[in-house]
Amino acid sequence: MFELKQLHSFLVLAEELHFGRAAKRLHMTQSPLSRQIQLLEHSLQSPLFKRNNRNVQLTPAGLAFRHEARQILALAENAVTVVRHHSQGRAGRLRMGFTAGSSYRHLPKLLSFASHELKELEIVLREMVTTQQMEALNAHQIDVGLGRQPPNPPEIGGIRIARERMLLAVPSTHPLAQQTSLRIEDLRGMPIISFSPQDGFYFYALIDSIFRQNNLQPQYVQHVSQIHSILALVNAGLGVAFVPETAEALHFDGVVLRRVRMTPVFADLYLLWSRTNPNPAIQTFVQLARKRLRITDSER
Repeated sequence: MFELKQLHSFLVLAEELHFGRAAKRLHMTQSPLSRQIQLLEHSLQSPLFKRNNRNVQLTPAGLAFRHEARQILALAENAVTVVRHHSQGRAGRLRMGFTAGSSYRHLPKLLSFASHELKELEIVLREMVTTQQMEALNAHQIDVGLGRQPPNPPEIGGIRIARERMLLAVPSTHPLAQQTSLRIEDLRGMPIISFSPQDGFYFYALIDSIFRQNNLQPQYVQHVSQIHSILALVNAGLGVAFVPETAEALHFDGVVLRRVRMTPVFADLYLLWSRTNPNPAIQTFVQLARKRLRITDSER
């Protein structure tokens, strides 16, 4: 069977039709070039060139083989590129978990970055709450996640990709909606819609801390797991609710978002991964996020 080196020598000679010029391009002398061509012709059991003292010409078999040789070399070069890109994490598959709230603004941004710079990487999405993501990361069922829980070293690595201020969602027909800035005391005795302590524990605890820090007893009337569900209940007039500012991206009719005069409270969003997962695409994706979101080490 012939070697790729022989195919390369054949194609250069087929272009130059001159042993001296072809040998110079290949950085060798004419003798080893002639030997490469002889070995190739022996493997194919057919002459590829007509040679005499004046010129070199391709035989009909040589003309037919030139096209095939180009395809073989192109496939070989592509195979090298594919392997290299997989080993560098620029190709292959990346399984990504995400919370519903992250899909309003931050997930589309990351996917857009990847579609431009990691075109050969297939990203498979799975919507799941943060606790499910942590379990899936540890079990290597997903490769990266967008969740609210801070990374838990040494098993889980992560970087903070967003910090969102908590805003108050109010029905647009409510008297509080007419005010551009509210006091936390305005919520005393107000019906509060909050997140589920099971599926939305991060936000549930964060919101509960707001009331505790301000010595208020919240009057919870509903607990649901998703931001859009909370906004729907606010729109229905069942109460008011604290939501992260990414809720602004939903442009929910009948609901206005207002800042509350208090010590600012923020919800963090993290890009998470398992440090024991061998998928090379993980760190490539993480580095892309770092670069495009301009994340520094201080934001880990």
